[in-house]
Amino acid sequence: MKLGIAGTGMIARDFLSIKGQIPGLSVCALLTTKKSEVSTRELADQYGIESVFTQYDKLLKSCVDTIYVALPNHLHFKFAKEALEAGKHVIVEKPFTSNEREANILSNLAREKKLFLFEAVTTLYLPNFKKIKDSLSKLGDIKIVQCNFSQYSSRYDSFKQGQVLPAFDPGSSGGALMDINIYNLHYAVGLFGEPERFEYYPNIERGIDTSGILILSYKNFQCSLTGAKDCTSPPVYKIQGDKGYLIQETTANVCGAFTLMSHDGTSVAVNDNHENHRMIYEFIEFQKMIQNNQLESCYEILNHTLLVSKIQTRARLKAGIHFQDEAENL
Repeated sequence: MKLGIAGTGMIARDFLSIKGQIPGLSVCALLTTKKSEVSTRELADQYGIESVFTQYDKLLKSCVDTIYVALPNHLHFKFAKEALEAGKHVIVEKPFTSNEREANILSNLAREKKLFLFEAVTTLYLPNFKKIKDSLSKLGDIKIVQCNFSQYSSRYDSFKQGQVLPAFDPGSSGGALMDINIYNLHYAVGLFGEPERFEYYPNIERGIDTSGILILSYKNFQCSLTGAKDCTSPPVYKIQGDKGYLIQETTANVCGAFTLMSHDGTSVAVNDNHENHRMIYEFIEFQKMIQNNQLESCYEILNHTLLVSKIQTRARLKAGIHFQDEAENL
Protein backbone atom coordinates (compact mmCIF):
# COMPACT_ATOMS: atom_id res chain seq x y z
CA MET A 1 0.00 0.00 0.00
CA LYS A 2 1.43 3.37 -1.09
CA LEU A 3 -0.25 5.78 1.27
CA GLY A 4 -0.83 9.50 0.98
CA ILE A 5 -2.12 11.24 4.12
CA ALA A 6 -4.49 14.20 3.86
CA GLY A 7 -3.97 16.08 7.10
CA THR A 8 -1.18 16.55 9.62
CA GLY A 9 -3.12 16.89 12.86
CA MET A 10 -2.94 14.85 16.04
CA ILE A 11 -4.41 11.62 14.64
CA ALA A 12 -2.13 11.69 11.58
CA ARG A 13 0.91 12.21 13.79
CA ASP A 14 -0.25 9.42 16.08
CA PHE A 15 -0.42 7.10 13.07
CA LEU A 16 3.00 8.17 11.78
CA SER A 17 4.56 7.10 15.08
CA ILE A 18 3.65 3.46 14.32
CA LYS A 19 3.80 3.34 10.51
CA GLY A 20 6.96 1.24 10.61
CA GLN A 21 5.04 -1.55 12.37
CA ILE A 22 2.66 -2.11 9.42
CA PRO A 23 4.23 -4.70 7.07
CA GLY A 24 4.05 -3.71 3.41
CA LEU A 25 3.01 -0.11 4.09
CA SER A 26 4.82 2.84 2.56
CA VAL A 27 3.82 6.40 3.45
CA CYS A 28 4.75 8.36 0.35
CA ALA A 29 3.16 11.79 0.78
CA LEU A 30 1.54 14.31 3.10
CA LEU A 31 -1.05 16.94 2.19
CA THR A 32 -1.04 20.19 4.13
CA THR A 33 -1.99 23.85 3.81
CA LYS A 34 0.49 26.36 2.44
CA LYS A 35 0.80 28.09 5.80
CA SER A 36 1.83 24.78 7.42
CA GLU A 37 4.12 23.65 4.61
CA VAL A 38 7.40 24.32 6.43
CA SER A 39 6.43 22.40 9.57
CA THR A 40 4.97 19.59 7.44
CA ARG A 41 8.24 19.23 5.53
CA GLU A 42 9.98 18.88 8.88
CA LEU A 43 7.45 16.18 9.80
CA ALA A 44 8.05 14.44 6.46
CA ASP A 45 11.80 14.50 7.03
CA GLN A 46 11.33 13.08 10.53
CA TYR A 47 9.45 10.05 9.17
CA GLY A 48 11.23 9.61 5.86
CA ILE A 49 8.31 10.72 3.69
CA GLU A 50 9.31 11.76 0.20
CA SER A 51 6.66 14.28 -0.87
CA VAL A 52 4.66 17.14 0.61
CA PHE A 53 1.71 18.59 -1.30
CA THR A 54 -0.33 21.73 -0.71
CA GLN A 55 -2.79 20.96 -3.53
CA TYR A 56 -5.03 17.91 -3.29
CA ASP A 57 -5.33 17.36 -7.05
CA LYS A 58 -1.56 17.01 -7.28
CA LEU A 59 -1.53 14.42 -4.52
CA LEU A 60 -4.27 12.48 -6.33
CA LYS A 61 -2.18 12.49 -9.52
CA SER A 62 0.88 11.13 -7.70
CA CYS A 63 1.96 7.50 -7.36
CA VAL A 64 0.00 6.84 -4.15
CA ASP A 65 -2.68 4.14 -4.43
CA THR A 66 -4.47 4.85 -1.13
CA ILE A 67 -5.54 8.08 0.58
CA TYR A 68 -5.89 8.34 4.35
CA VAL A 69 -8.31 11.18 5.12
CA ALA A 70 -7.26 12.49 8.54
CA LEU A 71 -9.00 15.87 8.41
CA PRO A 72 -11.80 17.54 10.43
CA ASN A 73 -15.12 15.67 10.29
CA HIS A 74 -16.91 17.94 7.82
CA LEU A 75 -14.17 17.44 5.20
CA HIS A 76 -14.25 13.63 5.19
CA PHE A 77 -16.91 13.31 2.50
CA LYS A 78 -15.42 15.78 0.02
CA PHE A 79 -11.87 14.45 0.22
CA ALA A 80 -12.92 10.78 0.18
CA LYS A 81 -15.21 11.32 -2.80
CA GLU A 82 -12.53 13.08 -4.84
CA ALA A 83 -10.05 10.30 -4.03
CA LEU A 84 -12.48 7.57 -5.13
CA GLU A 85 -13.26 9.49 -8.31
CA ALA A 86 -9.51 9.58 -8.97
CA GLY A 87 -9.33 5.78 -8.64
CA LYS A 88 -7.67 5.67 -5.21
CA HIS A 89 -8.52 3.37 -2.32
CA VAL A 90 -9.60 5.37 0.73
CA ILE A 91 -9.25 5.12 4.50
CA VAL A 92 -11.41 7.71 6.31
CA GLU A 93 -10.88 8.62 9.94
CA LYS A 94 -13.89 8.19 12.18
CA PRO A 95 -16.59 9.43 12.03
CA PHE A 96 -16.94 8.20 8.45
CA THR A 97 -19.04 11.12 7.18
CA SER A 98 -21.32 13.78 8.61
CA ASN A 99 -24.49 11.86 7.76
CA GLU A 100 -25.90 8.74 6.14
CA ARG A 101 -26.56 10.41 2.77
CA GLU A 102 -22.85 11.10 2.36
CA ALA A 103 -21.96 7.62 3.62
CA ASN A 104 -24.20 5.97 1.02
CA ILE A 105 -22.77 8.08 -1.80
CA LEU A 106 -19.21 7.03 -0.91
CA SER A 107 -20.22 3.38 -0.50
CA ASN A 108 -21.96 3.27 -3.87
CA LEU A 109 -19.04 4.96 -5.58
CA ALA A 110 -16.46 2.57 -4.10
CA ARG A 111 -18.50 -0.50 -5.09
CA GLU A 112 -19.10 0.86 -8.58
CA LYS A 113 -15.37 1.43 -9.12
CA LYS A 114 -14.33 -1.74 -7.19
CA LEU A 115 -12.20 0.26 -4.79
CA PHE A 116 -11.47 -0.32 -1.11
CA LEU A 117 -13.13 2.06 1.34
CA PHE A 118 -12.59 1.81 5.09
CA GLU A 119 -13.54 3.76 8.18
CA ALA A 120 -10.58 3.93 10.53
CA VAL A 121 -12.28 3.00 13.79
CA THR A 122 -9.89 1.02 15.97
CA THR A 123 -12.53 -0.81 18.02
CA LEU A 124 -13.59 -3.31 15.35
CA TYR A 125 -10.08 -4.61 14.71
CA LEU A 126 -8.80 -5.09 18.25
CA PRO A 127 -8.42 -8.75 19.32
CA ASN A 128 -10.17 -8.06 22.63
CA PHE A 129 -13.27 -6.83 20.79
CA LYS A 130 -13.39 -10.03 18.76
CA LYS A 131 -12.89 -12.02 21.98
CA ILE A 132 -15.81 -10.22 23.63
CA LYS A 133 -18.03 -11.12 20.70
CA ASP A 134 -17.01 -14.77 21.04
CA SER A 135 -17.68 -14.66 24.81
CA LEU A 136 -21.23 -13.28 24.76
CA SER A 137 -22.85 -16.72 24.82
CA LYS A 138 -21.24 -17.36 28.23
CA LEU A 139 -23.36 -14.57 29.71
CA GLY A 140 -26.67 -16.20 28.81
CA ASP A 141 -29.49 -13.93 27.65
CA ILE A 142 -28.30 -10.34 27.53
CA LYS A 143 -30.38 -7.96 29.68
CA ILE A 144 -28.48 -4.67 30.13
CA VAL A 145 -25.52 -3.07 28.32
CA GLN A 146 -23.77 0.07 29.54
CA CYS A 147 -20.94 1.95 27.83
CA ASN A 148 -19.45 5.16 29.24
CA PHE A 149 -16.71 7.12 27.43
CA SER A 150 -16.50 10.50 29.19
CA GLN A 151 -13.43 12.66 28.75
CA TYR A 152 -13.28 16.36 29.56
CA SER A 153 -12.11 18.20 26.46
CA SER A 154 -9.44 20.87 26.77
CA ARG A 155 -11.38 22.68 24.03
CA TYR A 156 -14.48 22.87 26.23
CA ASP A 157 -12.94 25.65 28.31
CA SER A 158 -12.48 27.71 25.15
CA PHE A 159 -16.04 26.85 24.09
CA LYS A 160 -17.44 28.15 27.40
CA GLN A 161 -15.55 31.40 26.81
CA GLY A 162 -17.13 31.81 23.37
CA GLN A 163 -14.41 30.40 21.12
CA VAL A 164 -15.89 27.65 18.93
CA LEU A 165 -13.30 25.14 17.72
CA PRO A 166 -14.16 22.26 15.33
CA ALA A 167 -14.79 19.80 18.18
CA PHE A 168 -17.84 21.84 19.24
CA ASP A 169 -18.79 23.42 15.92
CA PRO A 170 -22.00 22.30 14.15
CA GLY A 171 -20.48 23.66 10.94
CA SER A 172 -17.59 21.22 11.35
CA SER A 173 -19.82 18.23 12.25
CA GLY A 174 -18.60 18.30 15.83
CA GLY A 175 -20.14 17.21 19.11
CA ALA A 176 -19.89 14.35 21.57
CA LEU A 177 -21.87 11.83 19.52
CA MET A 178 -19.65 12.34 16.47
CA ASP A 179 -16.48 12.13 18.52
CA ILE A 180 -16.15 9.75 21.46
CA ASN A 181 -19.66 8.29 21.52
CA ILE A 182 -19.22 7.08 17.94
CA TYR A 183 -16.78 4.51 19.36
CA ASN A 184 -19.48 3.29 21.75
CA LEU A 185 -21.91 3.01 18.85
CA HIS A 186 -19.46 0.94 16.80
CA TYR A 187 -18.84 -1.22 19.89
CA ALA A 188 -22.54 -1.93 20.50
CA VAL A 189 -23.60 -2.39 16.87
CA GLY A 190 -20.53 -4.53 16.22
CA LEU A 191 -21.56 -6.86 19.06
CA PHE A 192 -25.34 -6.86 18.76
CA GLY A 193 -26.29 -5.62 15.28
CA GLU A 194 -29.10 -3.22 14.42
CA PRO A 195 -31.39 -2.16 17.28
CA GLU A 196 -35.16 -2.04 16.91
CA ARG A 197 -35.29 1.57 18.12
CA PHE A 198 -32.87 4.28 19.16
CA GLU A 199 -33.08 7.68 20.81
CA TYR A 200 -30.47 10.31 21.65
CA TYR A 201 -30.73 12.43 24.81
CA PRO A 202 -28.08 15.15 24.50
CA ASN A 203 -26.94 18.07 26.61
CA ILE A 204 -26.97 20.85 24.02
CA GLU A 205 -25.09 24.14 24.26
CA ARG A 206 -25.21 26.62 21.38
CA GLY A 207 -26.58 24.04 18.97
CA ILE A 208 -24.11 21.23 19.67
CA ASP A 209 -24.10 18.24 22.01
CA THR A 210 -21.36 18.58 24.58
CA SER A 211 -22.45 15.26 26.08
CA GLY A 212 -25.33 12.82 25.75
CA ILE A 213 -26.78 9.35 26.16
CA LEU A 214 -27.78 7.25 23.16
CA ILE A 215 -30.29 4.51 23.98
CA LEU A 216 -30.41 1.45 21.72
CA SER A 217 -33.43 -0.78 22.26
CA TYR A 218 -33.04 -4.40 21.20
CA LYS A 219 -35.73 -7.07 21.25
CA ASN A 220 -34.91 -8.38 24.71
CA PHE A 221 -32.51 -5.86 26.24
CA GLN A 222 -31.58 -2.20 26.53
CA CYS A 223 -28.22 -0.59 25.77
CA SER A 224 -27.10 2.86 26.97
CA LEU A 225 -24.15 4.66 25.38
CA THR A 226 -22.78 7.66 27.25
CA GLY A 227 -20.35 10.06 25.61
CA ALA A 228 -19.23 13.28 27.29
CA LYS A 229 -16.76 16.04 26.44
CA ASP A 230 -17.97 18.45 29.15
CA CYS A 231 -17.27 16.21 32.15
CA THR A 232 -15.24 13.14 32.96
CA SER A 233 -15.60 9.70 34.52
CA PRO A 234 -13.64 6.47 34.63
CA PRO A 235 -14.60 4.37 31.60
CA VAL A 236 -16.96 1.52 32.39
CA TYR A 237 -18.31 -1.05 29.94
CA LYS A 238 -20.70 -3.67 31.31
CA ILE A 239 -22.62 -6.41 29.52
CA GLN A 240 -25.05 -8.13 31.89
CA GLY A 241 -26.73 -11.46 31.18
CA ASP A 242 -28.78 -13.93 33.18
CA LYS A 243 -25.73 -16.20 33.63
CA GLY A 244 -23.09 -13.61 34.40
CA TYR A 245 -21.58 -10.31 33.34
CA LEU A 246 -18.60 -8.85 31.51
CA ILE A 247 -16.81 -5.75 32.72
CA GLN A 248 -14.21 -3.68 30.87
CA GLU A 249 -12.61 -0.56 32.33
CA THR A 250 -11.03 0.95 29.24
CA THR A 251 -12.62 3.07 26.53
CA ALA A 252 -14.00 1.43 23.39
CA ASN A 253 -11.26 2.79 21.12
CA VAL A 254 -8.67 0.95 23.24
CA CYS A 255 -10.83 -2.04 24.21
CA GLY A 256 -8.38 -3.30 26.80
CA ALA A 257 -8.51 -6.20 29.24
CA PHE A 258 -11.89 -7.42 30.43
CA THR A 259 -13.24 -9.85 33.02
CA LEU A 260 -15.98 -12.45 32.68
CA MET A 261 -17.87 -13.10 35.92
CA SER A 262 -20.32 -15.99 36.34
CA HIS A 263 -23.05 -16.38 38.94
CA ASP A 264 -21.12 -19.13 40.73
CA GLY A 265 -18.38 -16.60 41.57
CA THR A 266 -15.76 -17.74 39.08
CA SER A 267 -14.02 -15.10 37.01
CA VAL A 268 -11.79 -15.15 33.93
CA ALA A 269 -9.53 -12.24 32.99
CA VAL A 270 -8.89 -11.81 29.27
CA ASN A 271 -6.45 -9.64 27.32
CA ASP A 272 -5.59 -10.65 23.76
CA ASN A 273 -4.30 -7.21 22.71
CA HIS A 274 -0.54 -7.56 22.32
CA GLU A 275 0.51 -4.68 20.07
CA ASN A 276 1.74 -1.49 21.74
CA HIS A 277 -0.64 0.86 19.90
CA ARG A 278 -4.37 0.64 19.17
CA MET A 279 -4.02 1.72 15.51
CA ILE A 280 -1.67 -1.06 14.46
CA TYR A 281 -4.34 -3.74 14.17
CA GLU A 282 -6.66 -1.78 11.87
CA PHE A 283 -3.95 -0.74 9.43
CA ILE A 284 -2.57 -4.29 9.27
CA GLU A 285 -6.07 -5.41 8.27
CA PHE A 286 -6.45 -2.63 5.70
CA GLN A 287 -3.09 -3.51 4.17
CA LYS A 288 -3.90 -7.23 4.11
CA MET A 289 -7.31 -6.81 2.47
CA ILE A 290 -5.98 -4.51 -0.23
CA GLN A 291 -2.96 -6.75 -0.90
CA ASN A 292 -5.15 -9.86 -1.19
CA ASN A 293 -7.93 -8.07 -3.09
CA GLN A 294 -10.52 -9.00 -0.45
CA LEU A 295 -13.20 -6.60 -1.63
CA GLU A 296 -16.10 -8.58 -0.20
CA SER A 297 -14.54 -8.50 3.27
CA CYS A 298 -14.08 -4.76 2.92
CA TYR A 299 -17.70 -4.22 1.85
CA GLU A 300 -19.00 -6.36 4.71
CA ILE A 301 -17.27 -4.02 7.15
CA LEU A 302 -18.51 -1.07 5.10
CA ASN A 303 -22.09 -2.28 5.65
CA HIS A 304 -21.45 -2.00 9.39
CA THR A 305 -20.18 1.56 8.90
CA LEU A 306 -23.33 2.45 6.95
CA LEU A 307 -25.51 1.15 9.79
CA VAL A 308 -23.61 3.21 12.35
CA SER A 309 -23.94 6.27 10.12
CA LYS A 310 -27.67 5.69 9.77
CA ILE A 311 -28.18 5.48 13.55
CA GLN A 312 -26.06 8.51 14.42
CA THR A 313 -27.68 10.64 11.72
CA ARG A 314 -31.28 9.84 12.54
CA ALA A 315 -30.81 9.95 16.31
CA ARG A 316 -28.94 13.26 16.10
CA LEU A 317 -31.46 14.94 13.80
CA LYS A 318 -34.37 13.79 15.94
CA ALA A 319 -32.61 15.35 18.93
CA GLY A 320 -32.45 18.66 17.06
CA ILE A 321 -28.75 18.73 16.18
CA HIS A 322 -28.25 19.81 12.56
CA PHE A 323 -25.01 20.32 10.72
CA GLN A 324 -24.34 22.81 7.95
CA ASP A 325 -26.67 22.48 4.91
CA GLU A 326 -28.27 19.27 6.20
CA ALA A 327 -31.81 20.65 6.09
CA GLU A 328 -31.48 21.16 2.33
CA ASN A 329 -29.65 17.97 1.47
CA LEU A 330 -31.22 15.23 3.62
